[in-house]
Amino acid sequence: MEQERQIGDVTFMTVAEVAAIMRVSKMTVYRLVHAGELPAVRVGRSFRVPEDAVHEYLNQSYMGTA
Repeated sequence: MEQERQIGDVTFMTVAEVAAIMRVSKMTVYRLVHAGELPAVRVGRSFRVPEDAVHEYLNQSYMGTA
């Protein structure tokens, strides 16, 4: 059985970092977070997105060509 990662082992990214990796605007990342498509933690007035969640979202969104 796979163990859950400890919160100290999770790497968090800022919205700007996520936007740079995904090559989209920060507003697009905010929309994904608010729509519940990309999990995030609110820290004060900003959001932090777990790095694993970004990679998982991209893997699930990948569309191969025929």
